[in-house]
Amino acid sequence: MTTPAVRKPLSLLLLSLSLPVLLLLLSLVFLLSHTTFTLLMCPLLPRPSSRRNATSTSSSSASLGVSMDRTLLAFHASPPPSWRNATTPGSSSASHGVSMDKNKTVQAFHSLAAVPPPPPPPLPAAPAPPAVNKMSKKASAKRNKSLLKLLLRSTPQTRRFAARADELFSAAAAPPCTGRFFLTWLSPLAQFGRRELLVLESLFRWHPGACLLIASDTMDSPGGMARLSPFLHRGLRLAVASPDFAYLLTGTPAESWLGAVQRGGVSPGSVPLGQNLSNLLRLALLYRYGGVYLDADVVVLRPFSGLRNAIGAQAVDETTGRWRRLNNAVMVFDRGHPLLRDFIAEFAAAFDGSKWGHNGPYLVSRVVAATLLRRRSPGPGIDDLTVLPPRAFYPVHWSKIGGLFVAPKDGKGERWVKAKVENIRGESFGIHLWNRESRRLEMEEGSVIARLVSDSCLFCNSSMFLKQE
Repeated sequence: MTTPAVRKPLSLLLLSLSLPVLLLLLSLVFLLSHTTFTLLMCPLLPRPSSRRNATSTSSSSASLGVSMDRTLLAFHASPPPSWRNATTPGSSSASHGVSMDKNKTVQAFHSLAAVPPPPPPPLPAAPAPPAVNKMSKKASAKRNKSLLKLLLRSTPQTRRFAARADELFSAAAAPPCTGRFFLTWLSPLAQFGRRELLVLESLFRWHPGACLLIASDTMDSPGGMARLSPFLHRGLRLAVASPDFAYLLTGTPAESWLGAVQRGGVSPGSVPLGQNLSNLLRLALLYRYGGVYLDADVVVLRPFSGLRNAIGAQAVDETTGRWRRLNNAVMVFDRGHPLLRDFIAEFAAAFDGSKWGHNGPYLVSRVVAATLLRRRSPGPGIDDLTVLPPRAFYPVHWSKIGGLFVAPKDGKGERWVKAKVENIRGESFGIHLWNRESRRLEMEEGSVIARLVSDSCLFCNSSMFLKQE
């Protein structure tokens, strides 16, 4: 007799079937909870340190727009003589020294004719420019290309440039110019405001017999002449002329460069075009006529009568006292000076429209350093160059210029302002306002800048202290 199969209870059967399903559900719940925890907690956890290098790189390049102190350490000359009461044997103050007042003669920071400088080491590679948004960089390059065609075109106004300059500087004019000054303005007319007019006041305050030529296409207009009318009504010698680049660059190393630009063979780059063309224009003006070039944000604080073939250092090595970087915001050169030709040649050969300062402060520093490197003893074009210390034109670092626009709030602040004003008055020919950093700052009455401007103003009215537009 066959034994019947034992049947499992229904409950055990259901339990055995449900166990795998329960395990699967528990696994899913665990995975979901872990993911949720990760998403919630990750933002609270500290970031890895891999971005540290990227941050330092961007912050370093961001400062490139104003300072090159970290990269141009190779640019040096022999240790400077004492700033005060120093004289150079066999040289006159007219060529190498500067007469600051009747009782005190101050020697230039470095007279190359006095002590042959050691050749500097090879030039370091220029650092990468600050990061720029690709879209804005592209738009800026497109805008520069359009502006380039406008600025370099030949018009009835540009063709009158040579005649206007000759008329202004004519020896037959009565009275003749006691000095030639140049400004360039390739920005919109609306941006030529009170600050720029104060610069003109300071120039004529200390050089009433000078002649000033403003090379500008926007100021060469009825609106521009209206802004300058107070100076003209006072009988001061100034003229505005749209620059004729073809005329000014004829016979210079940049003549072929201009032709390549006009044919579209040179990219204007993304740096504001006015800045790059102004760097070339100031060199061409000095090379053809000779005189003094000033940026439109340099307030003159005393006569320049003792300066000749001079340029100012912006940065020096604190340990050695040797200059590390020059600046082209103020330059004084004889007509046709060989160093000016070298500057123009470097502009044409190494032009880069997308690197801030490459065609300006970098350029003059590169050329002077390279010239010293080539010539182990003074030679033509470099032996009569005077490099003035930073206090001559750049007594305040660009990063600290804002403090000079603020009025003192208490007795301690008043004492600091008075000391700063006295220091700058006694040692500087002018002060660079670093418009790139200070354009939007209000010049508060009682501030260092306001007191310096009050000493150098020509019309001297309360509108000097109105808030900048």
